[in-house]
Amino acid sequence: MKLCIVGGGGFRTPTVYRALLGEHASPRVDTVALHDVDTARLDAMVRILAELGADDPHAPAVEATTDLDAAVAGSDFVFAAVRVGGLDGRRCDEHVALDLGVLGQETTGAGGLAFAIRTVPVMMRVARAVARLAPDAYVMNFTNPAGIVTEAMQSVLGDRVLGICDTPSGLARRVAELLGLDPTRVEPDYVGLNHLGWLRGLRHDGDDMLPRLLADDDLLGRTEEARLFGADWIRSLGAVPNEYLHYYYDHREAVAAIVAAPETRGDYLARSQRDFYARVVAEAGPGVAALWRQTVDHRSATYMAEAKADRDAPAAPADEGYAGVALAVMAAIGRGEPATMILNVRNGTTVAGLPADAVVEVPTAVDGTGVHPLPLAPPTLHQLGLLAQVKAVERHVITAALTGSRAEAVTAFALHPLVDSVSVARRLVDGYVAAIPEVAAVLTR
Repeated sequence: MKLCIVGGGGFRTPTVYRALLGEHASPRVDTVALHDVDTARLDAMVRILAELGADDPHAPAVEATTDLDAAVAGSDFVFAAVRVGGLDGRRCDEHVALDLGVLGQETTGAGGLAFAIRTVPVMMRVARAVARLAPDAYVMNFTNPAGIVTEAMQSVLGDRVLGICDTPSGLARRVAELLGLDPTRVEPDYVGLNHLGWLRGLRHDGDDMLPRLLADDDLLGRTEEARLFGADWIRSLGAVPNEYLHYYYDHREAVAAIVAAPETRGDYLARSQRDFYARVVAEAGPGVAALWRQTVDHRSATYMAEAKADRDAPAAPADEGYAGVALAVMAAIGRGEPATMILNVRNGTTVAGLPADAVVEVPTAVDGTGVHPLPLAPPTLHQLGLLAQVKAVERHVITAALTGSRAEAVTAFALHPLVDSVSVARRLVDGYVAAIPEVAAVLTR
């Protein structure tokens, strides 16, 4: 099988490739095509993958190209992990918003909307290339904001596009392990959008085990979410929130912490990756794979640092979770090994109150026939209200990205609960157009 990685010069590529090296069932991926617009980054990744696979005679062959059509053609699966505007764009996403007292996180709030505006048109070109050159391929989208990008691409490829984030699955796994349960034998009741959802139940042998966690001070206190949100708030919700809801439930505190930090997440990543690629170029010999691992480990240790400061929370794992979910999807579809996981998929009738063609993040059965979201109990009024408001925002921002309408962009920003101001929304749009050429190139009307 052929796997194409769009954005193949990015940091997740070695994690995916290393996971492929552990795959021995048939059929397996024998060719990995890397596509990126940056030849230096592509060259760095080719060197890293060569080191990772050096001792494996069955390591997938690696092809690298800046030609999207050549990379996509004949693919069985496509991973998409693209950062339009690079990390300089991410830095601007953060700072334009923070200068106006607004959250600039890359997926949540104003920063995520600016990221979506410049990313959706690029990903639509990817979707059209897949439709032409690999019409039977499944696209696993890692590109952020994952829910927005997946929904836009589905207008071209339908259910063959699904969004991947390991945060919900990781939450369910950690809760199961705390309760002494086998994570492979639990059924999570999770409802949400990407980076906005709640674990509402965890069934094991027919019984919901989540109430046991909520009632146990010691067990609940050992969760990362209790340290982040507080045990009392989790009990008030009757569900364990996705960690990204910190930016909603503790909005003012989150913005204040980010402003007070010596640098933003984007500042740190831009510096870290610049140093990494400079060292890769300077060090012509072996050892680039180890350098990549060191860099990834440090990135993971500082993940959501502003939210977890002084809480003694464990670091998030590196991107192995993403790779694990993606490979499970590939095994389920490509080899008929059924699996259930939490994915970003078309809603249908799964989440009552949201449109059928909306992309939602829910438990999904995957097999040789495709992806099938599982039935869910309706969301609570609080959950539905927040989901509906953010989904409306996502749809306005997709329209803005596809039509170039500044008015649609202003509407999206103004309706977002983390902006909540028409005048600030106008200033945000003006600020992003001035600061990020890729946003300016889209918003032409």
